[in-house]
Amino acid sequence: MQFLFKAHAAALLACLSVLPIAASAQSEPPVRVRGTLVYVNPTSMVVKDRAGEVVSLARAPQMPVSEVYPIKLADIRQGSYVGTAAMPQPDGSQKALEVLVFPEAARGTGEGHYPWDLEPASTMTNATVANMAPAPASVKGGQSLKLAYKGGEKTVVVPRGTPVVSVRPGTESLLVPGAKVLVNAQDKSGTPTALRVLVGREGFTPPM
Repeated sequence: MQFLFKAHAAALLACLSVLPIAASAQSEPPVRVRGTLVYVNPTSMVVKDRAGEVVSLARAPQMPVSEVYPIKLADIRQGSYVGTAAMPQPDGSQKALEVLVFPEAARGTGEGHYPWDLEPASTMTNATVANMAPAPASVKGGQSLKLAYKGGEKTVVVPRGTPVVSVRPGTESLLVPGAKVLVNAQDKSGTPTALRVLVGREGFTPPM
């Protein structure tokens, strides 16, 4: 049983693609392609991105697939380890665009606060929920989260209706034309290559 748990945790960590992939000095930096899967086979895939551009990608060997699925705002608890794409606010807080509640096996993944590319000027904070409070009255519902990470903390306001999701290991059966995906890709010897894929079931869009 212990072996199975460790294997599951390793698979989960391998398939998480909500985090930057480190690029070596000899390789191109990774990019994230968000859009709709048009075509897929064992060695390649085609994605129509958010801007309408059709992107053809090779697939890395044993490319990890993970499923993103919706949960409730109430599923965020004090002590949860989360990742949130957000927009900086004039008062120094962050306004969440989405929140990912990591499985416990992935606690500590990508910890910190850094730029993100979901929207212009957006950020990503991966941290532990140190405290929770109702969102300010001006937000009309939701939660205010105090997120603590090594070297700092951020206050993130999560308005009612903000997508809240979690992630689990997925299978090839999720990769069907029309599926919404977030692909981590990188140039490999001149060939754009999908390294990891996050996918939603039955048209659900990974929001990060």
